[in-house]
Amino acid sequence: ALDFGRITLDPSLVLYLFGTPGQERFEFLWDDLLDGALGGVILVDTSRVEDCYPVLDFFEQRGTPFVVAVNRFESGSRFDLGEVREALDLAPAIHLMDCDARDRESVKLVLVALLEQILQARRAPALAG
Repeated sequence: ALDFGRITLDPSLVLYLFGTPGQERFEFLWDDLLDGALGGVILVDTSRVEDCYPVLDFFEQRGTPFVVAVNRFESGSRFDLGEVREALDLAPAIHLMDCDARDRESVKLVLVALLEQILQARRAPALAG
């Protein structure tokens, strides 16, 4: 139920990735995974959109930056990103994008979007002050 990965961007910068299914029955893991986390990626399976609601609420309630990636694969249902945004009731500021979790380049784009979201969230208080 728990995935782990590590990406070395350069010798001084290592990105640690932890993952768990989004169903509520795994909620007991979420607090531990989020402790010290800079942000998160919510990976959506459009055949099980309802599984995303608890984890979306979890991230929003904690004010943790996140992006939403719709996992695209051959046998999956295809929905327009606008339809997915509406189904998930995502605010316009939440980054929503397509992703193929099996494709390294696609996953890199999602992680870059997350880093941009994190930087934006960290700059917001400085700009307001």
